[in-house]
Amino acid sequence: MRNKFGERVIETAIRFSGFAIIAFVILIFLFLLKDSLSLFRVYSFKRFILEQKWLPISEPPTFGIVPLITGSLLVTVGAIVICVPVGVATALYIAEIAPGYLKTILKSLIEVLASIPSVVLGFIGIIWLGPFVKNTFHLSTGMCGLTSVFLLAFMALPTIISISEDALVGVPRMYKEAAYGLGATHWQTLWRIVLPAASSGIMAAVMLGIGRVIGETMVVMMVTGNAPIMPKSILQPLRTLTATIAGEMGETVSGSDHYYALFAVGLILFIITFVLNFTAEVFLRKGRR
Repeated sequence: MRNKFGERVIETAIRFSGFAIIAFVILIFLFLLKDSLSLFRVYSFKRFILEQKWLPISEPPTFGIVPLITGSLLVTVGAIVICVPVGVATALYIAEIAPGYLKTILKSLIEVLASIPSVVLGFIGIIWLGPFVKNTFHLSTGMCGLTSVFLLAFMALPTIISISEDALVGVPRMYKEAAYGLGATHWQTLWRIVLPAASSGIMAAVMLGIGRVIGETMVVMMVTGNAPIMPKSILQPLRTLTATIAGEMGETVSGSDHYYALFAVGLILFIITFVLNFTAEVFLRKGRR
């Protein structure tokens, strides 16, 4: 009787925790939506989405989110182009090729990489990577989108490698044994059997990596140049959604249009990250099945 009572208490606590998390997410969304609507009462949502200038302190102010979304998109796509093939290849090596002792060492190193503070990476970008990019591509400044691309790719690698490696390890052994029995080589088995079987988990890792990149603040504040202009290439200074909120929130007057515009930027960022995480969860569930 006592055991059943304890189980009910634990089940109730777990159920309450699940509903509480859902409630917190909904409350955050409503909080952002409430202050965002305060902006859209005086500044049209269409202009906010389509305007290509972010000039919050001009007269009259212009709150165009297009350059901020473009900057976020450029650095995110650039980072993913680098970190996805490197991350998946590393995960494949750890899961299927590396000997036991080396596998343990590599996993430990990946955990160490994940624990490096973003401000430290930003400092490295300012001191070393920025000047390197400037001299290599003959730019006027190394504080541009490309510098942040390299750092964001580095930051996303631990997430992609860890989740992809788990997905690859979870592929049933009988799949590989059947491929070997049909005369397939090791490489053919990895490329045509193991990778497709783990594709759902790998896709989830990629989506979570994208979420890690697009939600990063400190690195992009430090190394992108923080120029709220419409970027024409990744070699120019730019600004992202997260850097705009972090850089301007402390300077705004509470209750002003600029203040509410930053909440609207936060709402757009919340929706983007929610969609990415929801998509990743869908792929993870598909992989478990």
